[in-house]
Amino acid sequence: MTPARRPANRILKTALHKDDGRIVAIGRIDEDVVKVAYRRWAPVYDRTFGKISTEGRKSAVRHINSRKGSVLEVGVGTGLALSEYAPHLDITGIDLSPDMLEKARERVAEEGLTNVKGLLEMDAGNLEFASGAFATTVAMYVITVVPEPEKVMRELARVTRPGGEVILVNHFSQTEGVRGWVERRMAPFAELIGWRPVFDVSRVMVCDNLELIGSEPLKPWGIFTMMRFRKRTVS
Repeated sequence: MTPARRPANRILKTALHKDDGRIVAIGRIDEDVVKVAYRRWAPVYDRTFGKISTEGRKSAVRHINSRKGSVLEVGVGTGLALSEYAPHLDITGIDLSPDMLEKARERVAEEGLTNVKGLLEMDAGNLEFASGAFATTVAMYVITVVPEPEKVMRELARVTRPGGEVILVNHFSQTEGVRGWVERRMAPFAELIGWRPVFDVSRVMVCDNLELIGSEPLKPWGIFTMMRFRKRTVS
């Protein structure tokens, strides 16, 4: 007998972790569900979430452009940031969604972005790069999407060279107030929208070899935060 398939538009209630009746965390979101969600998003992403994410993306890229060397953008999506990187940087992008990557490759070709060295379909939790391969690793609006955020953080740290930076731009949820209430109400629909509305900052603070060197709220309304980590050098 073929096992019954769960509805693709709602997360399993067992994956919603509660404390005193409140949703405090959302468990694993399957990779196939993420791909389906972003297949729906791909045609309209730039005109919808792409607009909301502009300030965070520009803030991260401004900082990265002050640095040197190779850059890995994890979750490159449709490539909205690619034209904003300075030409002295060598950019590699990866994404799980082939539909989003197709848009990114079209952008690179249309804009002649010669500093983009590769756009690869790859799992952020299993990066196919050597340890210490990149001077800067950035993940913008990614950590709430991936099946295992802690595993992805460890991979970001691994592929960043000692002394290099790992940069996150992400939404971190609140426990109180109107925003916290809205986030908890959205939580059961995580698989439909393709990301976790409830996501605590502690889930990215898992790497002993990453030192937090900066954290700042971003426009609009401080919904997103940019966090900068430096990878510790081995003594």
